[in-house]
Amino acid sequence: MVGDDDVTPGESSGGMPQPAAVRVAIVDDHESVRLGLKAACLESGFEVTAAAASVSELWVAMAGRSCDVIVLDLSLGDGFTVTENVQHARSMGAAVLVHSIADRVALVREALAAGAAGVIPKSAATSTVMAAIAAVARGDVLNNLEWASAIDADREFGKAQLAQRERDVLHLYASGLPLSQVALKLNIKVSTAKEYLDRIRAKYVEVGRPARSKVELLRRAVEDGILALDEHGHVE
Repeated sequence: MVGDDDVTPGESSGGMPQPAAVRVAIVDDHESVRLGLKAACLESGFEVTAAAASVSELWVAMAGRSCDVIVLDLSLGDGFTVTENVQHARSMGAAVLVHSIADRVALVREALAAGAAGVIPKSAATSTVMAAIAAVARGDVLNNLEWASAIDADREFGKAQLAQRERDVLHLYASGLPLSQVALKLNIKVSTAKEYLDRIRAKYVEVGRPARSKVELLRRAVEDGILALDEHGHVE
């Protein structure tokens, strides 16, 4: 069913302008899960743009509207692979937060490789799920046990073979420094730093883990142990 999307965003109080609410879409083939997530999102002040049983149904329900985060179940039984569903969801311009049973490590790994922004288990407390949605909406990288387990347990999760200087460039750039500051710290030209960055991106493409944006480079750096995040998802 597609009819879970008739949601009215929260109104501002006293006529004062309020920060734009995080816009969330939900994909799960269990109606009870969709309704529960929708209620929790609304209670947290999020706007629920649409909720559907599959990514294809979500596409129709969205009707050209946009959202910030799509909360996606992995086991939809809709005939599409995890990669196809994640990529289709991302094509709507939203970050994808995987919401699934934690022991499905292979599927979680596939979702991360396809570009999912993070993983949150269905066993997590509702407050934890809402915090994860907010973090993903901000562009933060979730660094939790489910993510780490999916990577560590899968020997096929290929690490890009980066040289030490490439690791240094990635570490500094993914930490948030502009390329000019990276070059200054490493005592190299900006053009040289850019060449290193281009090589890094190419190597990640070679192992099936594209890193087109700075946020994706940050994810790759965390996944490969080049950068560490604290419990709040910030670079240590």
